[in-house]
Amino acid sequence: MNRWEKELDKYAELAVKVGVNIQPGQTLFVNAPLEAAPLVRKIAKTAYETGAKHVYVEWNDEALTYIKFHHAPEEAFSEYPMWRAKGMEELVEQGAAFLSIYAPNPDLLKDVDPKRIATANKTAAQALANYRSAIMADRNCWSLISVPTAAWARKVFGDLRDEEAIDKLWEAIFHIVRVDQDDPIAAWREHNDRLARIVDYLNNKQYKQLVYEAPGTNITVELVDGHVWHGGAATSQTGVRFNPNMPTEEVFTMPHKDGVNGTVRNTKPLNYNGNIIDGFTLTFKDGQVIDFSAEEGYETLKHLLDTDDGARRLGEVALVPHQSPVSLSNLIFYNTLFDENAACHFALGKAYPTNIENGAALSKEELDRRGVNDSLVHVDFMIGSAELNIDGVTKDGKREPIFRRGNWAFELKSSV
Repeated sequence: MNRWEKELDKYAELAVKVGVNIQPGQTLFVNAPLEAAPLVRKIAKTAYETGAKHVYVEWNDEALTYIKFHHAPEEAFSEYPMWRAKGMEELVEQGAAFLSIYAPNPDLLKDVDPKRIATANKTAAQALANYRSAIMADRNCWSLISVPTAAWARKVFGDLRDEEAIDKLWEAIFHIVRVDQDDPIAAWREHNDRLARIVDYLNNKQYKQLVYEAPGTNITVELVDGHVWHGGAATSQTGVRFNPNMPTEEVFTMPHKDGVNGTVRNTKPLNYNGNIIDGFTLTFKDGQVIDFSAEEGYETLKHLLDTDDGARRLGEVALVPHQSPVSLSNLIFYNTLFDENAACHFALGKAYPTNIENGAALSKEELDRRGVNDSLVHVDFMIGSAELNIDGVTKDGKREPIFRRGNWAFELKSSV
């Protein structure tokens, strides 16, 4: 780990000052795997030096997760520790910032009954619904980053020994999140500015529909009236700028829950809670998945789609150029935080209320009337490639190119 000491210091500073943008007197809550301990200690030190009042850390251990899924009784997966759910809600009320370090083993639960996993996921989603709604409405600052683990590194670099694989994964992460630059914070400021210019362009257009065409994909997505594009930095309800995802290369908005028609095929494997879903297609009619197939992980996909009615509908459309740094790494990460930033993607499930005008202030009934999807899940899957073309359809029916051969089809003027 000593080899990366300097980079880890910069990564911790980036996570604290740009990711969650901790404020004086604020509490930071960190969720992290045991393997992330060296980085978490640096994050805690940086947070306190920046003015944090408390840094609380919740550790997770995939070995214990595996043991539970194999040995716990069936009823264990229908129960959730409500003291934890209430604790998360209390932290939201106190104005805490939330940092998650996401580095799952893509194959952790491949030999576990998918029904057990689906039950556990639904139970947790129901218990944490209030917390997740607050986070998705940007009530608090939150951010997601990653660190290498041996299991994840082996999946990405299967031909290398563990230490070499972990080193290669650190190298890739540091490059993609701009930690290898002299001033990562300045680099992120510039990156956020560019994404903001794309967001402004698309918000001014207010396209009625997006039309996607690629091998295996021919789908039309209606956007809600008053949709709002976001990308890069976000602003919490208290006015603090933060970066929810690091890396991020996407701009994203809200589809109408009843306005998706056609078929889409994935272009990268989806790691869904310790199981891989790949080679899958989804066919939509009037917003709902009416047919699906998968070469790998069919039962896992079926359980995901059966979570609730909203799980069969889209909650997000996101645009990512094929020439993004993640894509140019030529790696499949089996980690949605990275793979979703290598390719255009959709998300099944709950929509971000911030993607519609005044969405955070609207009731559930008002959101539903406006075509906003609700669900216990929000699962991104990748559909972009070098062969993807996307057109925007204006309110008067004119089609304009947005993507050609996987990349932006328009030029933006540089900011002065």
